[in-house]
Order: sequence, then C-alpha cells, then structure tokens
Amino acid sequence: MATPGKVRALDRVMRVATGIIAGGSLVAMAAILIFLLRDSWPSILYNGGHFLTSISWNIGNLYGNSLSHHNGVVAPAGAAYGILPFILGTLLSSLIAVLLAVPLAVGIGLLLVEYLPWRIGESLSFVVEMLAGIPSVVIGLWGIAVLIPWIGRDLGPWLQAVFGFIPFFRGPIGSGQGLLAAGLVLAVMITPIIAATTRDVLRQTPRETKEGALGLGLTRWEMIRAVSLPWSASGIFGAVILGLGRALGETMAVLMVSGSAVNYLPQNIFSPIGTMAATIVSQLDSAMTDPTGMAVHALAEIALVLFVMSILVNVPARLLLSRAVKKGGEAQ
Repeated sequence: MATPGKVRALDRVMRVATGIIAGGSLVAMAAILIFLLRDSWPSILYNGGHFLTSISWNIGNLYGNSLSHHNGVVAPAGAAYGILPFILGTLLSSLIAVLLAVPLAVGIGLLLVEYLPWRIGESLSFVVEMLAGIPSVVIGLWGIAVLIPWIGRDLGPWLQAVFGFIPFFRGPIGSGQGLLAAGLVLAVMITPIIAATTRDVLRQTPRETKEGALGLGLTRWEMIRAVSLPWSASGIFGAVILGLGRALGETMAVLMVSGSAVNYLPQNIFSPIGTMAATIVSQLDSAMTDPTGMAVHALAEIALVLFVMSILVNVPARLLLSRAVKKGGEAQ
C-alpha cells in the first residue's frame, strides 16, 4: 500500500507531466508560427499589402536571367503574387458549407438527444462520429464521380430555374466543378463535426429544467425552443465556428472539385475557384522550380494568412464550447 509521501510524489509527477503535455501544444503552435514568419518574410517584404488585395498570381519567367528587385528582395521578372481570388474562394466555399450544414447538423443533434430512445441515439451517434473520420480524399473522389455530374446535369439547371432572378445564380454551369461543388463537399465534411458537438452541448441542458417545462404543458418542440436551444446557444455557435475552421483549412477534397482557378474572381455560384489551402498544394511543384525561392516564400505567406485565420476562428469556438460545458456542469 502506497504511503502518503509516495502519493504526494506521484501527484507532483503527474502535475508536471500533464503540464508539459499541455504546454507542448502551445510550443508546437509557436514553432509553426515562427517557421511561417521566417519563410514568408521575403514575400512580405516583396509584396507588401498588395499580396492580400491583388488578383494576379504569376511566379514569373523562370527561364530568363532578368530579375525583379524590391525592398532588397529578388524575384523572377514578371512575378506577381496576389491571393485575393484564393481568399474569396476560401471564404465563399466555407460560407456555403456552413449555410448548408448548420440546419442539418443541429437537426441531427436534436434528433439524437431529444427524440430518439437512448440506445438508438447512442448507436446513431457512433455512426455520426465515424462519418467525421472519413478521409477527405475519399469524399473528393465521391465529389468527382457523383457530385460534379449531378450539379452539371440536374442541380445547376434547377437552381437557375428557381433562383435565376438572383445574379449570383446566373451564368454558365459548365461541368459542375466550382464553388458550389466545393461548398457541398465541405458541407458533407463538417456536418458530422457540428452534429456531434451540438449533441454533446444539448446533453448539458439540465434534465430537471426540461422536465419542468414539459410538466407545465409545453410540447416537446416548445420545450426545445424555450429551454434546450437557448441554454445551448453559445455552445452550438461554438460548434458552428469549429466546423467553419475545418472548412477553411480543407485541402484535398476541395482541390479535386473546385476547378483550381487562378487569377479569376468567382462570378457566380458555379464559377471555378481556388482556395488558399488547395493553392498551396497545386502550386508547390512549380514553385520549387523558382531559382530565387520567392514562389515558395509566397506560398509560405499564404500558409501564414491561413494559419492566422484558423486561429481567429478556432480559439473563440473552443472558448464558447468550454463555457457551455462548464455551464452544464454547474447546472448538474
């Protein structure tokens, strides 16, 4: 049997070990940020603010001897690095995904918690969590084989017939690759994440409060509107932002269905687009052939912008979820 001294020593060891593990994530994030800043610094000096506002992306003439000099940094002649189309592609596709995924995900969460028997709800919860683990390349392949032809043949013409009075739904549909396909693929990917998190947040609603509302004569839907949803609102919002963070950083599935457009602002919901994450992957091979290294530095700056965006999205989401869990724990 352990003595009190050994127990205290083990407690100290566990506190130190868990502190090191918890601090390791912060160290890793700081290391990533330092790496991105170091590798993107030449691009920051060369491009300035035009990097975020310019439309043109061109790694320049890699076969000539002439170079472009700016702020003490060199790049191939004719090089231009503007990522405004990639920022818009990322934000628009993520917005479409969130608009499509949130009603479905919240409905799934309510179904699992409020309507289904406990055993069935637990079984379906396992299925939802399994869906969240499907590799993105598999969903991208499904997008190429099934989703894109369906958009080009059926969904696109239907959307134009119903919503054609809105300019964003007009224009050529093409093969189906583009913004809508990217948004739908992202919606498929983030729906399980939002649904599983919403389920966990809804479970924090005090049972006594819900039973009291039902005892006062409210229907189940009225109880959900008056009790469950207001109680869980901040946590559900955090789940949505968490899903948005996943959508912003998704790479392979979006690359496979988006059309990989460069130097092109989306004109309608069917336009081909490029996103920041997908552009890093698609442009890396050609960037590696730049003898000045500026193209790689520019891709590192894209990664830096995406990293900052992800932090700005995920940190508030985690704080909201933590607040919702803490609120539920105090109520119970």
